Amino acid sequence: MDDDKGCCSTQLIDQDGNFNVLGIEEFMKKVKLAECGLSYAVVSIMGPQSSGKSTLLNHLFGTNFIEMDAFKGRSQTTKGIWLARSVGIEPCTLVMDLEGTDGRERGEMDDTTFEKKSALFALAVSDVVLINMWCHDIGREQAANKPLLKTVFQVMMRLFSPRKTTLMFVIRDKTKTPFEILEPILRQDIQKIWDSIPKPQAHKETPLSEFFNVEVVALSSYEEKEEQFKEQVASLRQRFFHSIAPGGLAGDRRAVVPASGFSFSAQQIWKIIKENKDLDLPKHKVMVATVRCQEIANEKFGSFTENKEWCQLDEAARCGPVPGFGKKLSLILERCLSEYDVEALYFDEGVRSAKRKTLEEKLLQHVQPAFLSILDHLCSGTFDKFKEEFDKALHGGEGFSAATRSCTESFMSLFDEGCADSVIQQVNWDTCKIRDKLLHDIKGHVALVRAAKLSELISRYEAKLNEALRGPVDALLDGAGDDTWPAIRELLQREIQLAISKLSDDLSTFDTDEQTRDKLLARLEDFARGVVESKAREEAGRVLIRMKDRFTTLFAYDSDSMPRVWTGKEDIKAIKKLARSASLKLLSVMAALRLDDEDDDIENTLSLALGEGTSSPTSSSMAISEQLASNTWEKVSLSKTLLTPMQCKSLWRQFKAETDYTVTQAIAAQEANKRNNNWLPPPWAIVAMLVLGFNEFMTLLRNPLYIVVLFVAFLITKALWVQFDIPNEFRRGTLPGLISLSSKFVPAIMNLLKRLTEAGEIAVAGGDAHKNPSPAAKSYQVGAETESDLSSASSSQVTSVENGSDYSD
Repeated sequence: MDDDKGCCSTQLIDQDGNFNVLGIEEFMKKVKLAECGLSYAVVSIMGPQSSGKSTLLNHLFGTNFIEMDAFKGRSQTTKGIWLARSVGIEPCTLVMDLEGTDGRERGEMDDTTFEKKSALFALAVSDVVLINMWCHDIGREQAANKPLLKTVFQVMMRLFSPRKTTLMFVIRDKTKTPFEILEPILRQDIQKIWDSIPKPQAHKETPLSEFFNVEVVALSSYEEKEEQFKEQVASLRQRFFHSIAPGGLAGDRRAVVPASGFSFSAQQIWKIIKENKDLDLPKHKVMVATVRCQEIANEKFGSFTENKEWCQLDEAARCGPVPGFGKKLSLILERCLSEYDVEALYFDEGVRSAKRKTLEEKLLQHVQPAFLSILDHLCSGTFDKFKEEFDKALHGGEGFSAATRSCTESFMSLFDEGCADSVIQQVNWDTCKIRDKLLHDIKGHVALVRAAKLSELISRYEAKLNEALRGPVDALLDGAGDDTWPAIRELLQREIQLAISKLSDDLSTFDTDEQTRDKLLARLEDFARGVVESKAREEAGRVLIRMKDRFTTLFAYDSDSMPRVWTGKEDIKAIKKLARSASLKLLSVMAALRLDDEDDDIENTLSLALGEGTSSPTSSSMAISEQLASNTWEKVSLSKTLLTPMQCKSLWRQFKAETDYTVTQAIAAQEANKRNNNWLPPPWAIVAMLVLGFNEFMTLLRNPLYIVVLFVAFLITKALWVQFDIPNEFRRGTLPGLISLSSKFVPAIMNLLKRLTEAGEIAVAGGDAHKNPSPAAKSYQVGAETESDLSSASSSQVTSVENGSDYSD
C-alpha cells in the first residue's frame, strides 16, 4: 500500500507464517533497494499488543502502518510482520512492524510460538530493535517481555554473531517517576536476564555489551500529551539520520547483507526459524552471499555473451587476426567484472571473491576459443609469409644459412608481436606451444628446402662428374693398355678432388653439420666411382665388339692407317698374332675393376691360357686353363669382377671364331694375288729362249731397222698393256679377263689410230717451214712422236690405275 507522502509498505509475513515473496520483490523494485548496497538500515519493533507500536513507527519514520482505533477496543491491529520504507530519513531505512505479543486472538500456545519466531526474525534481520513497553510494566515479568528476552539472549549466545544489535527500550507513557530512576532499574533487569541464561564455556565471562548495544528512551503519553510526544519523537527521529555511520545506532556493519540480497536473506531466515532450527547468522550470511553472488555472476555472464562488441570480436577472430584483439577484449572483460564487483561489493568477501574468480574463469573459458583461433590464424599467416619471403631471399641470391637466420628471426619476432597484441590482461595464457609449433613448422620447411636444395646441388655436381668421367673413361677403355686403369684412377681422383673442393665451398652456405657434410661428400665420391664402374660394366658388355674392332684395326690396316693390300709379301701370321694379342690385352683390361690400385694376375692368366703362343699343353698351362673354368679371379673380389674367367674364355672362343674368317680371307687374297702377278715364264724357259733365239738377236743387231720396228711394236704393246690394265683384268680370272679385254680392244685400236692420224697431220703442216727429210728421218720422227704420245697415254693410264688401286680391296 502507498500513501500520498510516497511511503511504500507491504506485508512481509502474514499471520499464518507465509513469506510474501512476490510482495517483497515488488517492494524492492519500487523503493529501488538494490541500488543502496550497504547504505541501508533495518529497524523493527516488538512489544505487547495494543501498546502503540504502529503509532510510534508512523510518527517516527513517516510510515503508514494501520493504527489501533481506541474507540473500537483493544484488539489486534497488526497481523504478521509488515515492512515499509521510512520517509525523509537517510540512509534508506526499512521499518518492520511486528505483530504484538500476548494477544488474545492467537491464544497462549500459538501466541508464544509466533512471538518467539518473529522476535528471532527481527533480531536476525534488524540493525535496531525497538522494544516498546509501558512505563508501569517496568519491574514486571511477563508484561516486560522478560521471557522473550531470555529466549533471544540464549539464541544469540549460541549464534555468537560478531555483529552487535542495538536494543532500544522505548518506555511509553512516562509517569512522574524520573527517567534517571527508571533507566537503571531497566538496565538492571536486562543484566539479570543476561546473567541468568546459560552460556557456552567460551562466553561464561562475556559481557552483554559484546552482543548488544542497550539504549533506553522514554516518551510521554500520545493521548494525554500529544504535542510533547511529537516533540520527543522528532528528537528521537534525528538519531536515525546517518544511523549507519560509525557510532550510530546501526554503526556495526560487519554482518550486513547487501540490499540486493535482503529479500532472499529474509526469506531464508524465516524458513529456518519456521522449521524450528537455530539461526546461524554466519552460515546464513555465506548462503545469502553465495546465492546472490551466483545470480549476479550468471547475469553478468549472460550480458557478456550478448555483448555486441564481444560478438563482433568473436566473429572477426574466426576469420583471421584482429588488430588490438587483446586490448579490446580485456576492456570488455574488465567492464563485465567491474559491474560484478559493484553489485556484489557488500556481500561476504570470501564468497564474493570466489564467485568472481568463478565468473572470471567462466568468461575466460568462453573467450579462449577465440583467442586460440587468433593464434592459429597468426601462426598459419606468419608461416605462409615466412615461406614466401624465404623463397624470395633464396631466389635473390642470399645464402641459405643467412636467409634462414634472417627470415626466422624476423617472422618469429612478428609472431611474438602478434601474440603480445592478442594477449588478454586478465589471464596469462601460455603461447609457448603455438610458438613452438610455428618454430617447428619453420624448421621443417627449412629442412625440406635445404634437402631439396642440397639434392639439386648434389645432382648438379653428379651431372658434371658424369659428363667429366664417362667420355674420358670410354676413350681410355677403348685404347685399353697397361696404363689404362692408372689413367682412369688418376682421372677419377682428380675429378673427385675438384668436385669435393667446390662442393665443400657450396655446403658452407647451408650451415650443415660435420656429419651431414661428410655424408654428402662421401655420396659424391661414391657416385663418381659408380659412374666409372657403370661405364666399365657397360663397356665390358660390349667387349666382344671392342675386341673385333681392335683386331680389324690392327689386322686390316697398316701403321699408317692405310688398308692393307695382300700382295704376298705380308706376314699374315705375325699380323694376326699381334692383332689378337692386342685384343686379348683389351679383354684382360676389361675383366675387372681396378680403381684401388690392387695387383692381380688376370692378364698373365689370360695370356698363358688363351694367348697365340700356347701350343702343346703342359702342367702349368693345364692349371691355368682350369682357372678359367671358375667364376672368380684370384685376388679379385666378386664385386670388382666385370667378366668372370668362364665369360672370358667363352668370349675368346667366339672372338676367334669370328676373326678366323677374316684371316682366311686375307690368306686367300694373298694367294690369289700371287697367282695373278706371276705372268712371266719359268726361268728355264727364259734361258732356252735366249739360247735358241741368239741368231735372231744377232740379226736384229745387224739390221737397225728391225730394232726400230720392234721398238715401235714394244711401245704400242706397252700402251695397250697399260690402257687395258691387263694384270688387273686377269685378277678376276682368265675367262672374265679375256671377255673384258675383247670389249676394250676395238675402242683402244680406234683411239690409237686417231692419235696417229692427228700426229701425221701435225707433221704435214710442219713441212712448209722445213725441207722434206729423208724417209728414214721421217720414219724416225714419226716413231718418236708416236712413242712420246704412247708414253704420255700410258703414263696417264698408269696413274689412273694406280689411283684406282689405292682405294680398291
